[in-house]
Amino acid sequence: MQLIKFHLVGDDYGWLSNSAPYPISLESKMWYTAEHFFQTQKFHDVSVQKQILKTRSATEVIRIASNPKLRVRRDWDAVKLGFMRTAVRTKFTQISDLKTLLLNTGDAELINHSDTDSYWADGGDGGGRNMLGVVLMEVRDELRRSPVE
Repeated sequence: MQLIKFHLVGDDYGWLSNSAPYPISLESKMWYTAEHFFQTQKFHDVSVQKQILKTRSATEVIRIASNPKLRVRRDWDAVKLGFMRTAVRTKFTQISDLKTLLLNTGDAELINHSDTDSYWADGGDGGGRNMLGVVLMEVRDELRRSPVE
């Protein structure tokens, strides 16, 4: 089976990253990236949500959302996967060029390769859960089954 590793936006498959600069429309808002939408969902605090929404850089958004002084919603671990699915599904259904690129990965295993994350990525050594890769492959399968638009 072919393996496709991605992580950094500037890599060959960087468009798979939620930080890739492809705006999405969701919940009556325009988000600079899928990562913007996802990180905003961590917080019930409207001021934090607004700060993330107006920040252009996905890297800066991740920095803001990682601030230990901010209160992450209590149920985050239970709901984060659902929000990730929503962000990824929206990105690849709204942007037809990305949908085509994702479908063109065929049956390749998509691996978010990073040694700093063992939940959304592979942990750098393949021991991580690679949940972003799993979600991307699920969305790819959904797109294959959906009627041609």
